[in-house]
Amino acid sequence: MQLQDVLFSQGFGTRRVCAGLVQQGLVQVYATLDARVPVACADPAAEFAPTGLRIRVQGVDWPYHAMAYLMLHKPARTECSQKPSTYPSIYTLLPSPLRMRPHKSAIQGVQAVGRLDQDTTGLLLLSDDGKFIHRMSSPKTHLPKVYEVTVKHPLDDKQLQRLREGVVLDDDPKPVRAAACWLVDADGAGLHLQLTLTEGKYHQVKRMLAAVGNRVDALHRSRIGALELPADLLPGQWRWLVATELAQLQASPVSAD
Repeated sequence: MQLQDVLFSQGFGTRRVCAGLVQQGLVQVYATLDARVPVACADPAAEFAPTGLRIRVQGVDWPYHAMAYLMLHKPARTECSQKPSTYPSIYTLLPSPLRMRPHKSAIQGVQAVGRLDQDTTGLLLLSDDGKFIHRMSSPKTHLPKVYEVTVKHPLDDKQLQRLREGVVLDDDPKPVRAAACWLVDADGAGLHLQLTLTEGKYHQVKRMLAAVGNRVDALHRSRIGALELPADLLPGQWRWLVATELAQLQASPVSAD
């Protein structure tokens, strides 16, 4: 693949812009997988095998990825929208190339896999792989998602049992029963719950708690399938998924038991 095409595929601009970056000496290439120092390349048409390729663009190292698979620790007061209404978009937390990666469709860059409310924190996946996004977000997949919930009032055993058995979300056009497939009273006082869902309806956790007469004070997603939010990934930070993490997600859904 020509170097200008590598840069284009990674979101560094049009092919003309990418060729200009190379000609201006702003792009260096790591000659081997274990190379520590990149080598300058001034030829936009220079050919490179993209798999495993690492480049340095304007002083920043960038590994080649045919498809982008990311995890983000979503902070509070951010919106999972390209056009936020109140708070900053989560996409502003990502470097420009990830937001500019070319797409066959009209949508450009990586997209969030599902959404978290503006005040909800935790694990969020992003990708430019449409099939991956569909599989991870489809209700038919039954991919378990674990939420750490802080509620305003202590929940008694009867209310906890109702959440396990399912409550009717009667504000839907067609009322349906929603249940936690796994629920743990994390502090023994009914104020901090670990709740697992295999579907993702609008404001589902908040609506389920409201249905049993309570209110969510704080909500944090700690796991998707077998993938846990790493303790060292701080709010607002992102990183690439490694091969083992991607394999965990793409495998059959893992029970919360």
